[in-house]
Amino acid sequence: MQTASLLHPIYYFSSRRISTKSDGQLKLGGWNSRQLRFNGRGQHLRFLIPIRKTRLFVISNMDDGHAYPPALEEDSYTNHAPSSEPETFFSKWSPPSYLWRGLSVLVLAGQVIIRILKGKVHWRNTLQQLERVGPKSVGVCLLTAAFVGMAFTIQFVREFTRLGLNRSVGGVLALAFSRELSPVVTSIVVAGRIGSAFAAELGTMQVSEQTDTLRVLGSNPVDYLVTPRVIASSLALPFLTLMCFTVGMASSALLADSVYGISINIILDSAQRALRSWDIISAMIKSQVFGMIISIVSCAWGVTTMGGAKGVGESTTSAVVISLVGIFMADFALSYCFFQGAGDSLKNCV
Repeated sequence: MQTASLLHPIYYFSSRRISTKSDGQLKLGGWNSRQLRFNGRGQHLRFLIPIRKTRLFVISNMDDGHAYPPALEEDSYTNHAPSSEPETFFSKWSPPSYLWRGLSVLVLAGQVIIRILKGKVHWRNTLQQLERVGPKSVGVCLLTAAFVGMAFTIQFVREFTRLGLNRSVGGVLALAFSRELSPVVTSIVVAGRIGSAFAAELGTMQVSEQTDTLRVLGSNPVDYLVTPRVIASSLALPFLTLMCFTVGMASSALLADSVYGISINIILDSAQRALRSWDIISAMIKSQVFGMIISIVSCAWGVTTMGGAKGVGESTTSAVVISLVGIFMADFALSYCFFQGAGDSLKNCV
């Protein structure tokens, strides 16, 4: 067993006593101290003088192939007194991330509603976000709606033509697009394009402490960052849904006319007979709710980001996934509330 010696300096303060003799000389005495004499008058004084000592430690070298017990390291600064408070289960428990992030969505939604009712809205930033969510998302939304409409047309026309219900194709497509496909498809596209951007931006600002800078400057991050995005998403998605419905029906009519020989007039007349004003209104209400879900979830996941660049990436991915799940759940709840009982929309198309 090989050993290594370490000289460890240790400092402590020791009491010294200074005394004066009758001849006026001042003498300093104590442990391991030198004799100091001073000429002059004085009184008995007591003060602390640091003394340096050296302690020798022996550390075992484990490289010789033999097993030895580990050397204990003495910590002179550790307080080994027992804790005054007993440890409990809740002292070590921390809530999972999905729980407190879910609660942060509710808290953030409440703050946004209160700020909007009080009129504390940053309108310039709202217009910038509205341009970003609306006009800059039109292209990808319309392209997606066109191809989804043509895909559904292929399935419906094949089956309805075999049954001799060519005049019902337009009505079925119109109901499917207005009630379900247009708001859901538009919201999915916006969640992937805009929701991920919201989460990444606010997450980067959070990890780089830019949100704290806004608070120091006297600005509320909810007013400046969150509320404009929520308002922009809620206003832009209904119009995007209406445009996607129009493009989807147009692409379906063109495909049915050019490939399957069903006239465009038959498709449009059937759609006009089947549609009601409530179908369009319900689609716009759904899309508005979906826009609020996308923006609030993305912003909440962004402002609760931790862990640097890796945390930003995880928050962005998680925000999109949670937004999509929220869209599907809200779509089921709204459809159940809006469309109950037996329907009679297709009876005029047969």
